[in-house]
Amino acid sequence: MKTSKTTIILTIIAIISILFCNYSYADTPQSTNLEQNLTLYSDAAILIDLATGKVLVEKNSNEKMYPASTTKILTAIIAIENCKLDDKITASYNAVMSIPAGYSNAAIQPDETLSVEDLLNLFLIHSANEAGMILAEHISGSIENFANLMNQKAVEIGCTNTHFTNPSGIHDEEHYSTAYDMALIARYCMQNETFRSIVAKPSCEVAATDKYEKRYFVNSNDLLRPSSKYYYEYAIGIKTGFTSYAKNCLISASKKDNMELIAVVLGAQTTEDGKSARYIDSINLFEYGFNNYKFQEIKAQNDIIQEVKIKNATKETENLQLLLKDSISSIVPINFNLENLDYSVELNENISAPISEGSTLGKITYNIDGITYTSDLIASHNVEKFDLFLLIGQIILVIIVLFILAKLLSPKKNKKYKKNKK
Repeated sequence: MKTSKTTIILTIIAIISILFCNYSYADTPQSTNLEQNLTLYSDAAILIDLATGKVLVEKNSNEKMYPASTTKILTAIIAIENCKLDDKITASYNAVMSIPAGYSNAAIQPDETLSVEDLLNLFLIHSANEAGMILAEHISGSIENFANLMNQKAVEIGCTNTHFTNPSGIHDEEHYSTAYDMALIARYCMQNETFRSIVAKPSCEVAATDKYEKRYFVNSNDLLRPSSKYYYEYAIGIKTGFTSYAKNCLISASKKDNMELIAVVLGAQTTEDGKSARYIDSINLFEYGFNNYKFQEIKAQNDIIQEVKIKNATKETENLQLLLKDSISSIVPINFNLENLDYSVELNENISAPISEGSTLGKITYNIDGITYTSDLIASHNVEKFDLFLLIGQIILVIIVLFILAKLLSPKKNKKYKKNKK
């Protein structure tokens, strides 16, 4: 009897343990997935799809961190949006001399004049901190005013845990962000062709000034340089960062086939074998994304979504096909099945003739992994309005024509009849 009770108790404990383990596993699928497929050394990291912003992998992505020089991407996009590339700016003494010792610089001299384009090259490629100060003073008049502009821009982009105090990422307790927010900023920046072209360069050339001859600088991002052991053939940008507080940081982007990804790693040091963790983590994140996801066209432009019968239309044009105005594509898991995809169609109220070809009559919405995709539905052809009075008029006209024809023909028949009768 005692053995039986013991067995029952042990069985109940085992069942509870199994249930508890199963619950824990299901409740944290991303962490389990990360442990099984990825080893990340950085304190915080994230991988997103550039086109949609979809998060593919994350680790502590909402933890507040020091972003160091990755800050510079926000300053750069503000400068691109507010200045012309050939604008000339003269460096102030304050902008040049305000950089603390130990921070990277290009030895720009007070009163040296450079173009905005050259300043951006120095800023994003060589990571020259004083270039950001020069741009900030030119745009906003002071570093403080520019910092306010940066924070305003960050909010507009969608950041919720970001606060910047300077344009270059010089350490400050109140200068912080998160891997997720920096990914949002990077995604916004990479939609600008000027920004993309600069951050993709493995090196840059700066025009001669009254202080220097022509100068050349190498990109601090080893992913872009073929001579580096961390070179990654799919890399297309974007910015490194380092301070002793932030440790090594990197925001990078890669493109393979028709898929573009953004990786952010913050607080990285070295791996067990002494390699740079920011590059190892970034490459591993990209490989994970490219190997586990694909870019899928959900529906093509001008695909027929459905057919509707239009009221008050002529019989010849009343059957109308609704076509997809824009193609819908998404990044999805490799084993994604289109057949299981749900969608909803919303049509405009009181659709009736006349309708012009290409006019918008509604929209279609897909929801894929929490991201909504929509496209307008347009008319496949012109739909003509049925006009009862016009039809009656046409019928009357036909009757009149027939009556006239009958009158014209009847006398001839009578004459012929009389002639035969004689």
